[in-house]
Amino acid sequence: MDSRKSRIELQIEQKKAQQKRTVIIAVLLVALGLCAALIAYILTQQEEPPADNTSVQTVGNGEMDGENQNPEVQAPPEPLVPVVSEEESWMTVLVNNTSLLKEGYVPELVTVNSAGYKFDARAAEDLQAMLQAAREEGLSPMICSSYRSWERQTTLFEKQVVKQQNTGLPYEEACEKAKTVVAFPGTSEHQTGLAADIVATSHQLLDDSQEQTAEQQWLMEHCWEYGFILRYPKDKSDITGIIYEPWHYRYVGHEVAQYIHENGLCLEEYWQQVEEQDLRQAQQANEPKQYEQG
Repeated sequence: MDSRKSRIELQIEQKKAQQKRTVIIAVLLVALGLCAALIAYILTQQEEPPADNTSVQTVGNGEMDGENQNPEVQAPPEPLVPVVSEEESWMTVLVNNTSLLKEGYVPELVTVNSAGYKFDARAAEDLQAMLQAAREEGLSPMICSSYRSWERQTTLFEKQVVKQQNTGLPYEEACEKAKTVVAFPGTSEHQTGLAADIVATSHQLLDDSQEQTAEQQWLMEHCWEYGFILRYPKDKSDITGIIYEPWHYRYVGHEVAQYIHENGLCLEEYWQQVEEQDLRQAQQANEPKQYEQG
């Protein structure tokens, strides 16, 4: 009887010991879970700075106070594409196969050399300054074409059509081919009075060899300083619709010429960027305003 009682008491003690171990293990697991949660919370606080509702303050010349600025939140501003005022819009007018000049347009013209070539009076001074600067470098640039009337442009285009027909092309195909060499009347920059074909006096051929002359090398490097761009650059023919012309310079004004030069654009690409910028600004103007809390 005593032996049986001893076995029962022993079983009871073992069950109590097992229950105690279970409770201890459960407590340890809960403690480990709390420790893990605490560590995760601390790490999260280190990675993510606490929110600060303080308004951004500016100091001095408008720079943000270094204690309040958050560079990770500040998005870099979009680079601004220079856009001329309405009064100066004549400088950047786009004229090509899809953007025709207003019929009958004739700018105010002045004669720019002894050969009688004419240029828009508003840009003639910069043209003269550019040519004079080249001469002071020992070069001999000369204008071989500038402003053209509608009648003159029509004559030149018709001659090119005949030239293409002489290669065996039918009239319609000859016209399309001619447009890549001589602008169709109304699509020629020469009709704006803002374009000039400039060649080396010692090399007056209008072909790719003109690019190798010292005069063209200087003009390509410095024309933007006087408000001009090389209008039909190499590798841009698919955009301009005109063959590479390392002699055709177009006045667009100093600011726009510098932007086009620095970004390697043609005039069509510049206008595309202007339109995209206008669209962004219109979208931003329609967005609801967000006010900072302070």
